[in-house]
Amino acid sequence: MWKLIHYLKAYKKESIIGPLFKLLEASFELFVPIVMASIIDTGIKDRDFTHIWRMGGLMILLGLIGLICSLTAQYFAAKAAVGFGTALRKDLFDHINNLSYSEIDTLGTSTLITRMTSDINQIQSGVNMFLRLFLRSPFIVFGAVVMAFTINTPAAFIFVITIPLLAAVVFGIMAISIPIYKRVQQKLDHVLRITRENLNGARVVRSVCRQSHEIDTFEDTNQRLKEIQILVGRISAFLNPVTYIIVNAALIAIVWIGGFQVDDGIITQGEVIALVSYMSQILIELVKLANLIINLTKSLACANRINDIFAEQSSILEPSFTEINTLLKTNSCSENSSNIPKVSFQNVSFSYKGSKEHVLENITFSIMKGETVGIIGGTGSGKTSLINLIPRFYEVTSGQVLIDGVNVKDYSFQQLRSQIGMVPQKSVLFQGTIRDNMKWGNADATDYEIYQSLEIAQGKEIVENKTNGLDTMVLQNGGNLSGGQKQRLAIARALVRYPEILILDDSASALDFATDARLRHAIKKTTNHTTVFLVSQRASTIKDANHIIVLDDGKMVGYGQHRQLLKNCDVYREICLSQLSEQEVENETK
Repeated sequence: MWKLIHYLKAYKKESIIGPLFKLLEASFELFVPIVMASIIDTGIKDRDFTHIWRMGGLMILLGLIGLICSLTAQYFAAKAAVGFGTALRKDLFDHINNLSYSEIDTLGTSTLITRMTSDINQIQSGVNMFLRLFLRSPFIVFGAVVMAFTINTPAAFIFVITIPLLAAVVFGIMAISIPIYKRVQQKLDHVLRITRENLNGARVVRSVCRQSHEIDTFEDTNQRLKEIQILVGRISAFLNPVTYIIVNAALIAIVWIGGFQVDDGIITQGEVIALVSYMSQILIELVKLANLIINLTKSLACANRINDIFAEQSSILEPSFTEINTLLKTNSCSENSSNIPKVSFQNVSFSYKGSKEHVLENITFSIMKGETVGIIGGTGSGKTSLINLIPRFYEVTSGQVLIDGVNVKDYSFQQLRSQIGMVPQKSVLFQGTIRDNMKWGNADATDYEIYQSLEIAQGKEIVENKTNGLDTMVLQNGGNLSGGQKQRLAIARALVRYPEILILDDSASALDFATDARLRHAIKKTTNHTTVFLVSQRASTIKDANHIIVLDDGKMVGYGQHRQLLKNCDVYREICLSQLSEQEVENETK
């Protein structure tokens, strides 16, 4: 929690004014029992109604001043807490966006969502309560003890005995509950993950009639969350009854001792009432302090979880200093500039974080500017892993990936990824208009450029068939579009940025063969200077590529053109035979 306190620096004034006004309120509150004692000992005893009215008016005035102080403190504390939460949420979002795919894969989406929402809201609530009560409650407790000593020393020792007992109970329960609250948040992560998976896969769940199984799984997970919440709730609930028992026992002792002292003329009846009032104030404040402790306990657990995210550092870092522009200029001016490959893999091996097995092993190839490359292989052969190394979404384990003769590690992310247009396997569209989605590829794109890209991607008809054209709203994740429509719009979004390298990761899988053929023809015709990577399961999609890379279990088992591979690569020939007749394959080898 304390590591996050620097987020209050921008709210120093509010963080000081809030607690100070709470102290003022507490100070006025401490005078109330003294005024009450005066009313009893002077006004009621002597039947002095003028004194009663005067002291009564003073009590009302103290109450009004205390109310104003309280409202002022509430306002500034809330302002500081909300500002704290906003700044923390922004920095956490920025940090998450700077993590590489490896860290995001490891942490999990549901965990990150819980940190961004539930955890930060809990910390914000904790900061608010802390600013309002961390000075007020202790001040009233110790202030009441001091005031009790000014009234009667023997009776005041009851306060001295009571407060350490209460402190031991409060901090003992806090020490037990903090670790359990951390487990509560972990269980909440699990519930959120199951919910997210179930909602994202709702169609699959219903298509295979797994609703009952999913409901049972969720109920079991939710039950575990409930059980641990009940456990920590019981421990926290133990706080109030114990404090009430201790304080009420102290009240009995005060009345008992005070009664004898009144008979002996040591103290007055009003002073006994004042002592009881001070003990009641202590009880109220300790209940508030207990709630503050519970809230802070939750907040501390949440703060530790958020600090864990901040402690995660991206395994892919931008170079602190680079001569990339000089290198590129040198390469372009050299005599052999035309012979420098646009994309080159040099003995590249790659494995995912935490895995000892290589997903890709000893991959070497070079692709010149304007060439089209087909990548094919069985499921899990490493096709997507390979193309994810080009924009440096993941770091190679060994070897190097070069673009224009320069290692991708020497580029800044902006320099590298601005020249790449990528369409992933799962087409992702964002809520907004079609125009908004297209401008994700190029914020300055005109409607003419958008329509050009849509035409190449075979998506122009999608817009033309909509009443609002480019202003047609797209639901979250493209919920109001078919799979083929989403793929074509995603391809258009990549094309509108005029990339030097275009990567299509099986992004035409939902298109029919005729549309797929028109798409490939249009891309080849209009993007002569663009290097295109086509990842596909269809041999017909990649057979006209300048080069075809055949992957099998992470190894490159074939590299060449369609006819060559049919003769020389058994894996490629087997893939083609699974999609074409033997006669068609034999004809293409001639």
